[in-house]
Amino acid sequence: MFITYVLKSKKDGKLYVGHTENLTRRFKEHNSGKVKSTKNRIPFELLHRQNFFTRNEARWQEKKWKTAWGHKQLAKIINSSD
Repeated sequence: MFITYVLKSKKDGKLYVGHTENLTRRFKEHNSGKVKSTKNRIPFELLHRQNFFTRNEARWQEKKWKTAWGHKQLAKIINSSD
């Protein structure tokens, strides 16, 4: 099982989108400053996750959410869950 996830920085409010096979481990890595691209924006909260059977599907979703169109779709998903 592969997971595409969305984190929100509690420091600056910006979103981070990634994919992993182990969300618990990856979330701890982000919040402990072990991820170079996010270490200056900790702490994070998990906003959304989506499960996939293959890594390619998870990667495709991550890339889609990183586009302008994907940002709009992601905002709808996040706002509907509030």
